Amino acid sequence: MNKNVSSDLESFRFRGLHPLLLLGTASDRYAGWIGQIYTRERWAKGIARRTKTVGGKVFQEEVLPVPSVREYFAHFQTLEIDFTFYAPLRDDRGEPTRVFHLLRRYAQYLQPGDRLVLKASQAVFARRLYRQGVYMKNADYLNPEVFVRQFYEPALELLHPWLDAIVFEQEYQKKDGRTPPARAAGELDAFFRAVPADDRYHVELRTQSLLTRPVLEVLEKWGVGQVLSHWTWLPPLWKQFLTAERRFLNAGSVVVRLMTPRGVRYEDAYAQAHPFNALVEGMQTPGMVEDTVRLIKAAVREGKRINVIVNNRAGGNAPLMAQQIARAFLAGHSAG
Repeated sequence: MNKNVSSDLESFRFRGLHPLLLLGTASDRYAGWIGQIYTRERWAKGIARRTKTVGGKVFQEEVLPVPSVREYFAHFQTLEIDFTFYAPLRDDRGEPTRVFHLLRRYAQYLQPGDRLVLKASQAVFARRLYRQGVYMKNADYLNPEVFVRQFYEPALELLHPWLDAIVFEQEYQKKDGRTPPARAAGELDAFFRAVPADDRYHVELRTQSLLTRPVLEVLEKWGVGQVLSHWTWLPPLWKQFLTAERRFLNAGSVVVRLMTPRGVRYEDAYAQAHPFNALVEGMQTPGMVEDTVRLIKAAVREGKRINVIVNNRAGGNAPLMAQQIARAFLAGHSAG
């Protein structure tokens, strides 16, 4: 690794690591990243403070203003925006929602070469939704018309030049309520047949029993990527890849998401990682970085673009984990 590259990594600058590697984070604007990604003098006075209840505990979050995304992209080439998961971009009357307006504000600060991974609304891809304190059956599950009208069309309207991937995340299904793989495959087949063809679709299935040949064959049939997700109840990343017989199902791109340590629930991972300004000793799952680098190398060998998205909850601080991944990849790349 030459001195210029080493200096870039020390400064948390990850653009240009490889033409096919887009390294970024899940969400942005964390005040805990001041001094790493964000300049203290520029943003310290603009921090907004809000409370968030997670697992019955109250935390104070500190968030930078939206214009800070321009400085984010001086360091990373891709960003996963996840607030679109929680609400549609247009309501059932076709009116823009607050999420639409927030996304439009982001678009004002994006430059050529910046890339986004956008999470599709759970209102379309979740079997059950948490409403009024209970989980309820989702009447719009896999409804192609709702997807197109309330998410897809407005997303393209706002973000088409920057949109690199759309992630459909399906919630974990408990053992007593799991969908048989054959049924899940049929449902997904019908959905992707009905929606506009797009090579940016990627599906994250958080139930291991659904990572089977019938389901994966449907994804491959429609050119939909399998999101390789380092998450609580899923097997290790490389094992997920082996389940797909070492095939990347999307013709052009790959999405890897590093979400939480394996075996650690969201609320526990959040509590350990907060306030997201440093790595937490012993939190990071052994092998996560190594598996990620193996997947990057496999994608590069096949000429596929790979988005690697790092979440604070995977080890405490996403920029420092990105640094680990970049160093390991470049060390192996130069050696190979």
